[in-house]
Amino acid sequence: FGGVDILVNNASALWWQDMVDTPMKKYDLITSINSRGTFAMTQACLPHMIKGGFGRVITMSPPITSDHRKYAGFTAYNISKFGMTMSALGAAAEGEGHGVTGNSLWPATVIESLASINFKMGDPKTWRKASILSDCVLEIVNAGDDFTGNMLIDDTFLLSRGYTQDDLAKYRMDPDTEPLRLLAEHSETGNVVEDFKRGDVRALETDMTRSKL
Repeated sequence: FGGVDILVNNASALWWQDMVDTPMKKYDLITSINSRGTFAMTQACLPHMIKGGFGRVITMSPPITSDHRKYAGFTAYNISKFGMTMSALGAAAEGEGHGVTGNSLWPATVIESLASINFKMGDPKTWRKASILSDCVLEIVNAGDDFTGNMLIDDTFLLSRGYTQDDLAKYRMDPDTEPLRLLAEHSETGNVVEDFKRGDVRALETDMTRSKL
């Protein structure tokens, strides 16, 4: 292609289970897809971006937290997803001065996708459309080289770029329902989201009976 300008690390495997309920084969799977896959893609693209003097590395992963309470039921998943965030931060550090930025992006609530549908992640009326993430990506790509090293939540990021609460309404799956910011609550605030069990569609019914989602 002659160059690489933008890398969006989006491919990911989900596993929301306690440590004692996490087989090592499952741990290896999610870390190989999430953190290792993101590192491999970023490593492969960075030289071309640096050579071209421009690059945008974006990972779909949550802000890193040191609050130990937020690891209950999410330890293996957090390890894999925070590894993705670290690749974005690494790209920010190693791309500085070369026109290359690195940022992570995470949704405030459940986004409509095959994963949210297949795993039955609550009432679809409380979800947002995937277009909120694509609009965030466009904002990040068009931002200057000094916008780097950030761990972003989609709605608060758009608000910081001049969007209003009324603007965000277009991303609702149900025009009359404002989504609860479940994922942001878990990432941004002192609130702890507990008892969200998902990971194997074959065990979905069992997970749902012991889950709040």
